[in-house]
Amino acid sequence: MIEINLETLLAQRHMTLTELAGAVDITIANLSVLKTGKARAVRFSTLAKLCQVLDCQPGDILSYHEA
Repeated sequence: MIEINLETLLAQRHMTLTELAGAVDITIANLSVLKTGKARAVRFSTLAKLCQVLDCQPGDILSYHEA
């Protein structure tokens, strides 16, 4: 199972979903789907933008756990 750690990263950086959406030019609705783990796919370009803005690595956003 893939887990999305976006909420944790936002809290650590004292950033709101709205601020992140503006910084990466992605709608709040799409980020919300990602944050809640309901996304079925993530583009590498989106992941790269998130990593740039959040100053992190892809593994900080995504993690794998056996179900």
